Amino acid sequence: MPVYFQDATTLAQLIRSRQISPVEVMRWHLDRITSLNPKINAIVTVADTALEAAKRAEAELMKGGDLGPLHGVPFTVKDSIDTANVLTQRGSPIFKGRTPSTDANSVARMKQAGGILIAKTNLPEFSYWIESDNLLSGRSNNPWDLTRTPGGSSGGESAAIAAGMSPIGLGTDLAISVRGPAAQTGIVSLKATHGRVPMTGIWPREPRRFWHVGPMARSIRDLELAYHVLAGPDGQDAFATSTVRFDAGIGRESRRRLKVGWMVGPGFGPVDPAVAATVEAAAKALQGLGLQVEQVRIPALERDFALDVFNHIHVMEMKEAFKQATAGRSEDELYKMAKTMLSLPDTSMKDYIDAEQAAERLRDGFAGYFQQYDVLLTHVLPIPAHKHGEVEFVIDGQKVDATYLQGATVPLNITGLPGIAMRFGTSEQGLPIAVQLVGSWLAESTILHVASLLESVSKVRDLHPDL
Repeated sequence: MPVYFQDATTLAQLIRSRQISPVEVMRWHLDRITSLNPKINAIVTVADTALEAAKRAEAELMKGGDLGPLHGVPFTVKDSIDTANVLTQRGSPIFKGRTPSTDANSVARMKQAGGILIAKTNLPEFSYWIESDNLLSGRSNNPWDLTRTPGGSSGGESAAIAAGMSPIGLGTDLAISVRGPAAQTGIVSLKATHGRVPMTGIWPREPRRFWHVGPMARSIRDLELAYHVLAGPDGQDAFATSTVRFDAGIGRESRRRLKVGWMVGPGFGPVDPAVAATVEAAAKALQGLGLQVEQVRIPALERDFALDVFNHIHVMEMKEAFKQATAGRSEDELYKMAKTMLSLPDTSMKDYIDAEQAAERLRDGFAGYFQQYDVLLTHVLPIPAHKHGEVEFVIDGQKVDATYLQGATVPLNITGLPGIAMRFGTSEQGLPIAVQLVGSWLAESTILHVASLLESVSKVRDLHPDL
């Protein structure tokens, strides 16, 4: 397998054993960016210090001593996440030329682990939509089919990793944004429990209780490694208060027989039969591995449609953030989603309070579910990656708008539950189909363990786009 398709853990091991140098790894990835980015448009800024940082990493390696778990490994970062002395323009002409003086804490932690920032990746305007397109840096394409989207809002990140321009990176997730893009490009991603990873240095923050930052990569072990690097309070993000017990370990869950429930609905909206079949195939695979598996329903999801709950809450809070960011700016500087958000009617106070109460019911419903089960297995997206610009779909005979693609992901943002997206199937068009593993609050080790089991029997793990 080419170096640029190795996972970050393998690259770190090869570097540590001096079978390959950080400079060689960096040059291969820089060359890959030069070769492929013109047609994929995943990368918006290359860090001009990346090669020099790789040379320093090589010198440190030759000296010996303690090395971080990602020593010499390149990583990319979504362009809504601050990077010191490297452009962070948030997908908008309003922020053109913006260069932060400090790293977001998540970026700083990746660097402290030895990772080297290679580039920033594309996103929708203000990190807000399910397709990564904006007036400043244009549209990103899916490496599996350039006529299709790699998703949003972390679509540039997912495309870069899928195409071998980066082995690992950081995205953000308000309703779908690390899991949906991962599903559309065939990589893996983790949205940890809300508050596990600080959001310090990332914009926008409203609504704060729904936003997450998380790793995107090529293997489950890379997600586990990055999660351990990223998680923990920073004294600045008040939501980031829980300390992870790393000694609990991913293997602890194997001491007892885990119980997994699987579902594709009702409660999530319509689902394409091929996607539903992939979820069922993953359920059978886990059963074959010795886990207790059964089909389930979660009544709370059927009572309160999570997407409606989300819309009532986030419009009330996020619209104000958009107003502040665009105040005094020309309409020519605004793209589709900023204009759409600003044009939406305000949520009434009654609807807002009703939505908050519905969110509480959803949390209660999941709490009840996780009294009986360790993991929920479901889909990430109801369809594989769609064509650019599509805003309406017919899914299993039902016509829906594009927001419905978030039907199975947004419940985790409302409730703060952790979730992993990973590929487990392929559509008739050769596109990735993913499943989602959901755990109870603070139970990342459980879903990482189950995901690693599923990955071990996956027939699509090492498939890569032919570019």
